[in-house]
Amino acid sequence: MNKLIAGILPYMPKKLVWIFSKRYIAGEKIDDAIRVSKELNAQGIMVTIDLLGEFITELKQAEENRETYLKIIDQIQTEKIDCNYSLKPTSFGLLLDKEICFQNIRQIVAKAASYDSFIRIDMEDSSCTNLEIELFRKLKNEFPRHVGLVIQAYLRRTFEDIKKLGDIHSQEAPVSFRLCKGIYVESESIAFKKYQEINDHYLEDLEYMMSNGMFPGIATHDKPLVEKAYKLIERYHLPKAAYEFQMLFGVTPELRKSIVEKGHNMRVYVPFGKEWFGYSTRRLKENPKMASLILKALFVRK
Repeated sequence: MNKLIAGILPYMPKKLVWIFSKRYIAGEKIDDAIRVSKELNAQGIMVTIDLLGEFITELKQAEENRETYLKIIDQIQTEKIDCNYSLKPTSFGLLLDKEICFQNIRQIVAKAASYDSFIRIDMEDSSCTNLEIELFRKLKNEFPRHVGLVIQAYLRRTFEDIKKLGDIHSQEAPVSFRLCKGIYVESESIAFKKYQEINDHYLEDLEYMMSNGMFPGIATHDKPLVEKAYKLIERYHLPKAAYEFQMLFGVTPELRKSIVEKGHNMRVYVPFGKEWFGYSTRRLKENPKMASLILKALFVRK
């Protein structure tokens, strides 16, 4: 049933899909992202702003996305929001022309660096992994304190990738990772599939980061992982400035609240943009179990 709903969702009216999506997406406009970000900041929560859109088909779209990001960063600066930014390289032409993609993203990172802000390079499916690590390396060398990378614990290669990236790590400019489980559908030959083995490798990755002075963004909504992360923080006597928890907008708000109340830094990913429909339907295809949440959203009013 979940797979059936996931398959037909892209053909449903947008208004119907929005009933589900509005819990997890700020809206279509930057003003929506600003409103949500200010609300979160007022709760002592930092944010990451992300303009939705990925896997473009024309380089003209990459130029438009670049110019939009540059305007967003200027506008956010005037609003004095405690935030950084996330972007998907395929939105800037990664799979069309990797050099053009690099130049597009470099301009965005340079703009953020001019405000002493920060860009997170998102990680997409396995067809992009090597390209996105290469892109991150180049940007990190030029902007050592203003760029980070997303790492997916369910990929079998991830632990070695983290170790290899240690060669661009330093105490003055630690490598900054957003460590998540991973959501893309990948074959078992390259990705762990079972819940416990994914969690075990997540914790292995996290401990390596902590023990080697890297900066981990602990991106999870899994309470057992959060509890074990607490223990690792205690084991390595990490100051609060050396890590942060990260969550998606609208997901597990009670767990998020409990983490904040314990005094840990929290950052929430705030997506927005006109491409919300594609984002929602793709995420559902990647994780059909979310279909039950859609049914609840359709019939439960809060």
